[in-house]
Amino acid sequence: MPAPKQSSTPLVLWLGLAALVILSDQLSKTLVVGSMALGDSQRISEWLNLVRVHNAGAAFSLLAGASGWQRWFFVALGALASAFIVWMLKRHPGQRLFCFSVSMVLGGALGNVIDRLVYGHVVDFIQVHWAFLAPMFGGGYFPSFNLADSAITAGATGLVLDELLRVRRG
Repeated sequence: MPAPKQSSTPLVLWLGLAALVILSDQLSKTLVVGSMALGDSQRISEWLNLVRVHNAGAAFSLLAGASGWQRWFFVALGALASAFIVWMLKRHPGQRLFCFSVSMVLGGALGNVIDRLVYGHVVDFIQVHWAFLAPMFGGGYFPSFNLADSAITAGATGLVLDELLRVRRG
């Protein structure tokens, strides 16, 4: 018996999802930059702070201390990854979880690329802290992040789930 045919979602809808991620990310960063000074912190709950930090590097401040070349490296990497993602969206329109996941990665990547182009660094503002994180992160404070980073993480999680489901079906 043949596998059921998956319906295709138009490319414009996946690109619209990526655009929604970019818009949400940039709006949230604009609010933070407009209302907080660099280094400010505001407690939201016992495990969540709103902060304003700048990251010239990548995840976990990787290469943040480099001499400035990393800005253009990460811009180029984001642009290349974005082109590859759009190509993948065109090639696999019937794989909805896959397309959703890479659209989230696309929106997050471009959100952070915009920061690098506009500010020269990425604006991060979400800070979570739990005691169980203390052995890995000083005082239990996970490195600050933003909505673009959250979208990338959700997309990466979706890609892992998509692959696990694909292997299970196969």
